Parts: sequence; structure tokens; C-alpha cells
Amino acid sequence: MTYQETVSDGHETVSDAETDGENYFISMTDMMVGMLFIFIILLMSFALLFRHQTDVLVKTTKQQSSKIAVAEAVGRELDETETRISKRLDEIREASQLRLRLLTELRDQLSREGLVVEISSSGDVLRLTEAAVQFPVNNFALLGDAKKNVGKIARVLARVLPSYSVCARGRIPPHCRTPAQASVETVFIEGHTDETGIDDMNWSLSAQRAASTYRELTTIAPELRRVLNRREEEILSISGYSSTRPIDVAGTLAAWTKNRRIDLRFVMDTDATSGLEEIKGLLQKMRVAIQGLKSQPQ
Repeated sequence: MTYQETVSDGHETVSDAETDGENYFISMTDMMVGMLFIFIILLMSFALLFRHQTDVLVKTTKQQSSKIAVAEAVGRELDETETRISKRLDEIREASQLRLRLLTELRDQLSREGLVVEISSSGDVLRLTEAAVQFPVNNFALLGDAKKNVGKIARVLARVLPSYSVCARGRIPPHCRTPAQASVETVFIEGHTDETGIDDMNWSLSAQRAASTYRELTTIAPELRRVLNRREEEILSISGYSSTRPIDVAGTLAAWTKNRRIDLRFVMDTDATSGLEEIKGLLQKMRVAIQGLKSQPQ
């Protein structure tokens, strides 16, 4: 290597090699600072991107959590509704079984009195056949054996009905039913005519036959008017159907005789209205919850 020296002013001058070394060091430092600066920028960009993605994820997770919470709440409501519906179905089945026991007991006791009556296939009607209660053509009067037989029916109803009805004041189970139990709500005394004659007249005739039967029942057994339902209303009621519900459609004299009849229809009370209103309220709550679930942003 060669060195240049000057002695004119008594000082040394730095060699070209040393100057080049310092310049190289400065260039490398600047480059490293620049790279570090770029790295910091990239790191900050990554951090900002990560934060944004995390915020989105948190937001999405919250939405998903909210939907899961709503779905779980709806599931609980469904379970509760299913339980209540099952309970109502059990109560309805219990009422149907109770009614069948009632009609069977009435039929058996009337049979011992020498009366032939039938239980409808639907299990809710006790049919007083023409052998028990028969009306003359175009007449609503109870005559002869028909009147005697209605008296027998009155006494059997007075014996049996109270055990299937809500307890009146002063009465306690098991000779009556508690308000929480299924019980008889109404006994419709239904009058019917045959298909002959004028239809308008048959409507009033069927209702008059029912009314004649009601009057005879309550005359023979006035205590029947004290048998009440859950709302403390009299159980016995009447209705007329003209010729609209024949049991024999043959159109013969024998068929017409069968159709001129009285039916006793037994309606049971299981306090269904309050139970169904409760279930309806639960379903409405679920509908609102599901609608809210659908309206949430995806």
C-alpha cells in the first residue's frame, strides 16, 4: 500500500482507504436503518391487519353467540311447550275415559231397569232408543211407557251424575270431582225427528221433544238442576236437530221410528281454554324469538 504524506503545515491527512471505509460504514448503516424502517412499517401493517381481523372475528363471534343463545332459548321453550301439550293430551284422554265410564255405568243401571240404550261409536252419546223413549208422529208429548221410562232415566241420572260432576258446596270427593279434575260440563238433551213433514216444523218439533224430556227429568228428579259444572251452571241443557242427524237412512217406516228419538250428549270439561291459551302464549314467544334470529346480520 502507498501512503501520501505532507509536512507543509505540520498535520497529517487521512488516507483515501480510511475515507472509503467510513463511507462504506455509513452506507451500510443507512441501508440497515432503511431496512429496519421498512420492517417496522410491515410489522405495523401486519399488526393493523391482525387487529382488524380480530375485531371482525370478535364481532362475528358475538353474533354467533347471540344466535346460539336465541336458539337455545327457543329450544327450551319448545321443550316446555311439548311438556305442556303432552299434559293437555293426557287430560283430554283422562276426560274421554271418564266419560266412557259414566256412559257405561248409566247404560248398565238403565239395563237393570229394563231399558235398552246404546252408547255411540264416538263414545259421547247415550242414545235412548225407540224401545226406551218413543214419540208419536208429529208429536212431542211423552205418553205411556215413554213417560215412565224418562222417569227411570231421571232417577238413574240423579244417582250417577254427581260423582262425575264438580263438587257443589258442602260436598267432598270421592262423591264428586275437584275443580282440578275432569268433569261433566254439559249434558245436552237432543231432540230428533224423522225426514217426513215440513222442515221448518221439524226444527221446532225436535226442540219441543227435547224440552218435554227435560221437563219430565227435572220434575221426577229436581235435584238434577243442582248438579253444576265448573262455572256453577246447570249441567242439563237442550238442543234440537230436526232430521239432520238420522241414525237410519233407509227411508222406511222402521227407520223413521228409530230417528224420532232423544239422545243424551255428554260434554266433558278439562278447563281446556286456560291450558290452550298458555300454550298459545309460549308459541307466540317462540315466534318472536325466531323472527329476531332471522333479522340479525349474517
